[in-house]
Amino acid sequence: MKENDYQAKLIKKLRLLFPDCVIQKNDSSYIQGYPDITIFYYDRWAALEVKRDANASERPNQQYWVDTLNQMSYASVIYPENETRVLNELQHALRTSR
Repeated sequence: MKENDYQAKLIKKLRLLFPDCVIQKNDSSYIQGYPDITIFYYDRWAALEVKRDANASERPNQQYWVDTLNQMSYASVIYPENETRVLNELQHALRTSR
């Protein structure tokens, strides 16, 4: 599966899990290695770097940005093989007090 195809399916799943969320696809040419999508959900946010599979290569700075953003809120690399775990972590991270 191509990364773009997986990303489109993932965004649909995210919209079902978080109906009121705002999902922003980030511009990869703006900041090298910055995660592919940012999810805003009420007063919380998260960033996901999308890969087509567990063996997909990593670009320069991608792990740096995932680690940095994960210290601020929640960030992770997601691919089909770890999707269930990451979505569970994401639900926990975006749980609001509303």
